[in-house]
Amino acid sequence: GNIARREATRLLTERQWKRHLLECVCIADCLARIQRYIVTKLGEDWIFLVLLGLTMALVSWSMDYASAKSLQAYKWMYGELKGNVALQYLAWVSYPIILVVFASLFCHLVSPQAIGSGIPELKTILRGVVLKEYLTLKAFVAKVIGLTAGLGSGMPIGKEGPFVHIASICAAVLSRIMSIFTGVYENSAHVQDLLVCACAVGVATCFAAPVGGVLFSIEVTSTYFAVRNYWRGYFAATFSAFIFRVLSVWNKDSVTITALFRTNFRMDFPFDLQELPAFAIIGISCGFLGAFFVYLNRQVVLIMRRPTALTRFLTKHRLIYPGAVTLIIASFTFPPGFGQFMAGELMPRECINSLFDNFTWTKIWGSPAPPGLGRSAAWLHPQVSVFVILLLFFVMKFWMSAVSTTMPVPSGAFMPVFILGAAFGRLVGEIMATLFPNGILFDGIVYQILPGGYAVIGAAAMTGAVTHTVSTAVICFELTGQISHILPMMVAVILANMVAQCLQPSLYDSIIQVKKLPYLPELSFGHISKYNIFVEDIMVKKIKFLSPQSTYRELKDLLESTSLKTIPLVDSKESMILLGSIERCELQAALDWCLSAERRVYVRCEGVSSPGSQVNWESFAFVDEEVGEENGDKVRELQKCAHTLLFPEKPLENAWEEEELDKPIDIDQIRVDPSPFQLVERTSLHKTHTLFSLLGLSHAYVTSIGKLVGVVALKELQKAIEGSTRSGVRLRPPLASFRDFYKSTYINSSVKMCEYFKL
Repeated sequence: GNIARREATRLLTERQWKRHLLECVCIADCLARIQRYIVTKLGEDWIFLVLLGLTMALVSWSMDYASAKSLQAYKWMYGELKGNVALQYLAWVSYPIILVVFASLFCHLVSPQAIGSGIPELKTILRGVVLKEYLTLKAFVAKVIGLTAGLGSGMPIGKEGPFVHIASICAAVLSRIMSIFTGVYENSAHVQDLLVCACAVGVATCFAAPVGGVLFSIEVTSTYFAVRNYWRGYFAATFSAFIFRVLSVWNKDSVTITALFRTNFRMDFPFDLQELPAFAIIGISCGFLGAFFVYLNRQVVLIMRRPTALTRFLTKHRLIYPGAVTLIIASFTFPPGFGQFMAGELMPRECINSLFDNFTWTKIWGSPAPPGLGRSAAWLHPQVSVFVILLLFFVMKFWMSAVSTTMPVPSGAFMPVFILGAAFGRLVGEIMATLFPNGILFDGIVYQILPGGYAVIGAAAMTGAVTHTVSTAVICFELTGQISHILPMMVAVILANMVAQCLQPSLYDSIIQVKKLPYLPELSFGHISKYNIFVEDIMVKKIKFLSPQSTYRELKDLLESTSLKTIPLVDSKESMILLGSIERCELQAALDWCLSAERRVYVRCEGVSSPGSQVNWESFAFVDEEVGEENGDKVRELQKCAHTLLFPEKPLENAWEEEELDKPIDIDQIRVDPSPFQLVERTSLHKTHTLFSLLGLSHAYVTSIGKLVGVVALKELQKAIEGSTRSGVRLRPPLASFRDFYKSTYINSSVKMCEYFKL
């Protein structure tokens, strides 16, 4: 009975295990089917975008938390030394100097690519140019730590540009990780699409503005935007902005998810039509001021790049320049000193919150401060007018921001320019409040002027003028949480863009020009010659090429004399019919193999072994193997041959190389691109620019009925747009085609007339 019970128990246990295993298999099969269905319907990008948004939200919140604690310690240290002006000044100056010098030194040692904004280089990368060490983990670490130290120093630098760089690095690293599981992330075109989404995520996590982030990334980084990337950008940007604000609520920095710089303007009557001229004046003035900011920033960079004794000294001692700039700026903003006349004690976020408040400072100046004024009291001085303080703040911060963004630390210019625009708009708003002290009468009700609304419009207009974007209006709308001023804000931003684009390039294009990055500039409005200039006017006619009749000696001379990445292949020097193009690495590999010792052994020894012999030309390598007597002589002969060829005398080696170099290239053993991009001679400059921008081309061959007649590279196209070309190539003036046609028609008619009259 016991045996039977044990047997029954065993059978029951086996059935239970089988049932359990069957259930596990069914569950695993269901999960696999669900996963396949999700991947089929949504693709694999949603996992990548969730990871990217989550990572960037954590990074942004951590950096904001660390920089806020740093600024809090800065203000605490300054406050604790109250009563001793000398020690206060020492603390006020030394704290930012230590942080900025540390950021500069850390970036220089870890990754110099982390210095600066990052958007100009990313625009170049999205253009198809490879920048080494730019999207690496070292650059990420240097950018995050350097930017956190810079923001914690209180200097007028922003984080929008560096965050675009940080998000791009996260996207590049995540794509490498995801490529382990799926091969789609090894495709360079797919990675380019993800980098565009990363730009939107970077802006969204800065300002918690997903819509404005996507639009700003499209305007700044993309010449042509693929619509398929819309959902990727919005999904990742919304997710990252949501997590970023949830972390703030979790840390009890906010009660709920609200705008970053929330305002409380009235919604029933935010502005009157009589104020529209003032808004237009803000836009036009910000256009001029934004263009001047770009000009000043570029001039500072160019002065620092001039080969003078001072610049050589600063280049040799890299930490002196950021330390000196920080010392000067901190000295001017010292609150008991000159800083009391420009609200120097306010940090960047405090400046924005105070400039956007609902109080009219000209009305409360000289009277007891009302409750709830808060940090805005720093703008009120008992002996100095509000207008003077705002004007001094704007003028001083203008050159401080232009200079501080040139320091060798991770820094952006969006937030400093945003504060400048807010200060200018606030100044105009206070002037309007003075001109209309009783407000504006509408429908029997008097509405007061809101200087804070003017500050919001000025911030959007100034940043739009500097960056040449319109999406800054949307960013300001999401930052403030109110849409009441969206219409005058759009008017001001458009006017600012119109003025700024006529005077200067955007700040990012200016940096590209200074760094001489291979980026194609935009065609200006009304540039009528872009339709009258053709490829034949700007192409390079002296072409380096190869043909099947070319020898290895010609190939060697070509590789040594030029740095071209691709070389065209023609059928012969006489006909010049384009067959394709060959990468430089392929040609270099073919030349190296032609002159290699292995090939020398193979060529000389492949015919030594007799037919039917089991010993091939590689048998000399197995010197310790036992061989039969019938093959022993053959092996020894191969060993002797190999030793002679691997270690030849110098004259024999040179003679063999000279003999090989005179042989024609074996084109069949080289990979040839049979369809390189081609243009015809009469392709206009406008169409060429469109094709280069849309396809990300670096060069294009110019053909005439299949015959190779020239080549146009990015450099020639860039010089043609800028109004100059290489020496020896002249741009065709307007109506040149018409005159050529008229001239050829006149000559042909004259020839026919001469033949007719026997002249």
